[in-house]
Amino acid sequence: MKYILLIGDGMGDLPVPELGNATPLEAAGKPAIDRLAREGEMLLVRTVPPGFPPGSDVANLSLLGYEPEKYYTGRAPLEAASMGVAIESDEIAYRCNLVTVEYRPGGGIIMRDFTAGHISSSEAAELITTVQRDCGSERFTFHPGISYRHLLVVKNSAGTPQTVPPHDHTDQDVTRFYRNYLEAADWRELMTGSAAILADHPVNVRRAARNLPPANSLWPWGEGRPLRLPPFEERYGIRGSLISAVDLLKGIGICCGLEIINVDGATGYLDTNYEGKARAALEALRDRDFVLVHVEAPDEAGHQGMVREKIRAIEDFDGRIVRPIVEEMERRGGPFRLVVTMDHYTPICRRTHENWPVPMVLYDSRGSARPAGLAYTEANAKQVVAAGGPSLASGADFFARLLDSGER
Repeated sequence: MKYILLIGDGMGDLPVPELGNATPLEAAGKPAIDRLAREGEMLLVRTVPPGFPPGSDVANLSLLGYEPEKYYTGRAPLEAASMGVAIESDEIAYRCNLVTVEYRPGGGIIMRDFTAGHISSSEAAELITTVQRDCGSERFTFHPGISYRHLLVVKNSAGTPQTVPPHDHTDQDVTRFYRNYLEAADWRELMTGSAAILADHPVNVRRAARNLPPANSLWPWGEGRPLRLPPFEERYGIRGSLISAVDLLKGIGICCGLEIINVDGATGYLDTNYEGKARAALEALRDRDFVLVHVEAPDEAGHQGMVREKIRAIEDFDGRIVRPIVEEMERRGGPFRLVVTMDHYTPICRRTHENWPVPMVLYDSRGSARPAGLAYTEANAKQVVAAGGPSLASGADFFARLLDSGER
């Protein structure tokens, strides 16, 4: 038996007036997913336990069956694992975004773009390297990542500021949050000094000449200490691989011992290499029992309030990931169980995550005892559950159900 987990990050949404009060899932053309939903099982799963932040870190740990209540320490240590950065017991890791902020008269700050215009990795590396050279110290160490996503490791946790995710506050006044970084003298020196460096950096001068948003501030968040996960193969008795463009997902995979497959051209955005991801997944399934494929683009569109782009991301996920994987697995002829899901909702109107139970499709190539008979939408999943379909209280319950193939 082969097990396949396909995650369209943040696909879930609320009715959008621009779409005649349809959700992007309802408006998107997604024949491959809808076929699986009609012939398979549709269910709701709570991926974010009560009291936990509804982020991709918590939700994707949960989707792999690892209880956040037992294992979660914060987002950044997962990204550090992906980047090969060891976090010591006296250190805290922070995800460190390059962002675009608007400095207002009187000291106010507006968060304009938490991605700095999806700055390129090469541009970002120049900026972070300069910040490390001029502002780094024994206490603060910067590590360049991909696009706007970077890492800050802080030794000695005294004076740790309270942080918030920048993607939760697009086009909002973030002055009170920014001031948290300024309360301790060394953090104040770091933030103000780096902002001065970024303001006049040649990368931002060139971006301004092209009318692109400047990466004019750092935004550390998602802090956490090192974590340890039980090995996936020991826990479940199967060998698996993980495919994603983002360090967070790769870090989860590294921490639990999944094989990480890096795909050229995978960006975490609308221009990602969908075909490369699908091919890599199918190749992995030749000698592995399980593969996870994660697509970030729907979430990015949701955070930026872009309706048409979110629909496009869902349609690309359907046509360029789900369809070719299903068709090839059916051609090969062996039994497989495949899940299509989101990790959490990212509603267009809210531009942030929600912790609601997520609709999910569980398809068994051998047939379903109780096929849903409905297209994959938020409302249809609720309808199925209301009629007696499964509603699972945790990701651990879901993963146990996925592996309950009748062959183990």
